[in-house]
Amino acid sequence: MAEKTPKLTPMFEQYLRIKADYPDALLFYRMGDFYELFFDDAVTAARELQIALTSRSRDTENPVPMCGVPWHAAQAYIAQLIDKGFHVAICDQTEDPKAAKGLVQRAVTCVVTPGTVLEDANLDARSHNYLGAAFWEGHTGAFVWADISTGQWSGMEVKRLPELWQWIQKLSPRELLVPDDKELPPKCLLEGVRLLRRPAAGFDARRAERRLLEAQSVQELAALGLQNKPCLVRACGALLVYLEQTQKRRPEHLMPFQPLDLGRHMLVDDVTERNLEIFQRLNGRKGKGTLRHVLDDTMTPMGGRLLEDMLRHPWREAAPILAVQDAVALLHDDDNRRALLREALKDVYDLERLSTRVTVNRATPRDFIALGNSLAALPAVLAALTQPLDGTYPLPGQENGENAPRVIYDLLKGWDDLADCAHLLRSALVDSPPVVITDGGLFRAGYNAELDRLLDLVEHGEQKLQEELAREQQETGIAKLKLGFNRVFGYYYELSRAAHSGPVPEHFIRRQTLANAERFTTPALKELEEALLSASEKRKTLEYQLYQDLRTFMARQRERILHMADVIAHLDYWQSLAEVGRRNGWCRPELDSSAEILIEEGRHPVVEAMIGAANFVPNNITLDARRRLCLLTGPNMAGKSTVLRQVAIICLLAQTGSMVPATRARLGLVDRLFSRVGASDNLAQGQSTFMVEMMETARILRQATKRSLVILDEIGRGTSTYDGVALAWAVVEDLAARAHGEVRTLFATHYHELTALEKRVPGVFTMNIAIREYGGDILFLHKLVPGPADRSYGVEVARLAGVPAPVVQRARAILAELEQSRGEGRRMSPQTETLALPGMEQRVARDEPPALPIDIPAAPSSGPHPLVLLLRDLDPEELSPLAALKLIMEWKKLWADAPDTEEKHV
Repeated sequence: MAEKTPKLTPMFEQYLRIKADYPDALLFYRMGDFYELFFDDAVTAARELQIALTSRSRDTENPVPMCGVPWHAAQAYIAQLIDKGFHVAICDQTEDPKAAKGLVQRAVTCVVTPGTVLEDANLDARSHNYLGAAFWEGHTGAFVWADISTGQWSGMEVKRLPELWQWIQKLSPRELLVPDDKELPPKCLLEGVRLLRRPAAGFDARRAERRLLEAQSVQELAALGLQNKPCLVRACGALLVYLEQTQKRRPEHLMPFQPLDLGRHMLVDDVTERNLEIFQRLNGRKGKGTLRHVLDDTMTPMGGRLLEDMLRHPWREAAPILAVQDAVALLHDDDNRRALLREALKDVYDLERLSTRVTVNRATPRDFIALGNSLAALPAVLAALTQPLDGTYPLPGQENGENAPRVIYDLLKGWDDLADCAHLLRSALVDSPPVVITDGGLFRAGYNAELDRLLDLVEHGEQKLQEELAREQQETGIAKLKLGFNRVFGYYYELSRAAHSGPVPEHFIRRQTLANAERFTTPALKELEEALLSASEKRKTLEYQLYQDLRTFMARQRERILHMADVIAHLDYWQSLAEVGRRNGWCRPELDSSAEILIEEGRHPVVEAMIGAANFVPNNITLDARRRLCLLTGPNMAGKSTVLRQVAIICLLAQTGSMVPATRARLGLVDRLFSRVGASDNLAQGQSTFMVEMMETARILRQATKRSLVILDEIGRGTSTYDGVALAWAVVEDLAARAHGEVRTLFATHYHELTALEKRVPGVFTMNIAIREYGGDILFLHKLVPGPADRSYGVEVARLAGVPAPVVQRARAILAELEQSRGEGRRMSPQTETLALPGMEQRVARDEPPALPIDIPAAPSSGPHPLVLLLRDLDPEELSPLAALKLIMEWKKLWADAPDTEEKHV
């Protein structure tokens, strides 16, 4: 006999019907004052949120798992789930439960995902939160990214698919929409990006074009710069479909689409961003130790996000850079004006994200308070810019107003303090509104006459009842008339038989007769009762309507608010650059169209911030027509990588309009910045350290142009010495000849053989990081000087790193024998000298395995104990007591616990 399927209640039937449309999301199902989750969703949510898992079912044998969170605190729980990568479908009641007949109707009003979140709990205020979409066909690919919380979106179309994935990794959207009928490239593993495969129909060309034109309210794609970009249009269309499905409304809050113009910006790929530690350190952590952290002294979220944009996409044209430099110079030179501006900007909150939440009807009352306070602060910002101070200039329109930097003059001409909006918000809402709209208590007294009347009834109802009682007592002369209330009759007057035995007033209407008293009502009391009983509900309804009217009005002001958000962002960005430059003693760089780089006393801003300006040694570097490729040598720990990075960072900063950490800098504009430093593998994709190194090198050699700046560190070290030297040699020759020898390159290496290229290849010159030997130790001077280094000092660096003394002594002995054998040419065949690369004439041929000289002493198995050899070379007079103690402890660890070894050497 077939098992009987238990019958579901109407509520569960409704739940499962809605859940079927959102199988990949956790369904938050509104029931009263809670959002409930059932079945597998409940199990998952209880585990992830660490809340109690219960059950809701009459069937004790098969209980339905259930958990829930309070409705008013749901955002905190949703934020936790979003951070873990879940999607949450919010299912609300779509009708008033009081008016519902039977089961209350419900529907999903929003699906919250990591890429579409709007609430601050899931957002970094100073960084973008991108939702991306990618589409590719043949060799052409397109990528579009949108920050839903601000409405900004952009995109690009490329002709080489590897570049598409580079850009996706660079911008790292939290979610990336890709068509489900497309195969991803082999070994495509995007770090920190969640791939969402979407139906191919969402990428349909015709539907995408129609949807895009409707969403942007334009007649043709040319208005958006999307003509002849079919892949980009299809990616845009898929993104809009996803937004409509998750937000349950048309994405009208999106700004006009603006494709990224690659010709106007310096290109900095994801590898270079990572190697230069612009946004995060090499260990993946953000904050201290990054260029962003040093440069970010912005006061507003908008300014912080603009700084992020400029570091990702610096200008490559002189005009916008010079405009920013002029504004920064004004604020840099006028400390008082800059201090006033910074103080005024403190009171401006996130206008972009506040406006977005207002527009999509997701704003809380406190969002409106923050918006009102921000708009009220705009006059102080304007005053900081325009009031007479050290270097005053008048307002636009006044005489000689053009004396101000043009970019600031143009900005002030379009100033809109939004005084009407600020006044409305400040006069409408109380200073501390409730979190929930329906709780009431949002509006100030005097904002709406009817609301004031209802508020008076709600707050002073008891007083009015007592006044009505006193009036009746006075008019009727019945001093002992009492006022009472019960749920059956409501408010009533009670008159005891002992207190009054005569006729009752004509307007008294009998409601109830008791043994010793009678109860009455009057038309006035009944009217007052109805007003009091309905006042609270009417007040909430009216407040909600007034709130929606206020939201509608402010939503219509979005364009004005976004304009001022952009103005504030630029002012904040400029003052941050000025503040950082002033505090650190940076200079304004000179920019031109040449291919020269001249930096006097340049510093690495991050390293300097970490160790202090007094401890950092500045350096000079010059690249010009005769000296385009610098071979930089020197030992590890001397600072070669720091010099490489600081030159690249100075060029990048200059093209954001920033001041730079140098005494003087004259820089030719850079179109692409390439960096290949450090050693890392990618085991997840089956790539060794050397493979990663060669892939990054290949990218540079294929994409570098005559206006590019390339910094390379230790090319070829991931393989055998001779393979590495050969590869590094070939890379240097290629870069020196590329684009008629105009590519600017800094190449750090330990291969001293490459220094022979200085006289062989035009444009190549050598420099090294100076060191000094003193008392058997090496001192790192961190100073860049002409010429190659004399040797690597690798053994000495190993000693400084704490390698045990016997190993260091053994390495010294082997190194001395190897250097002697190389000098004497032992074990060299005639073919070696003819086949060796220039500069390697004394090296072993590549096809002959390098054998150690016969007379290199083997590790001692008999004869003097290693401790005896160490003591023989030790100078006691040079040792401090602490150093001597450390040596004894090290020797004890090495030999005290090895009795067999000791016996052999006795």
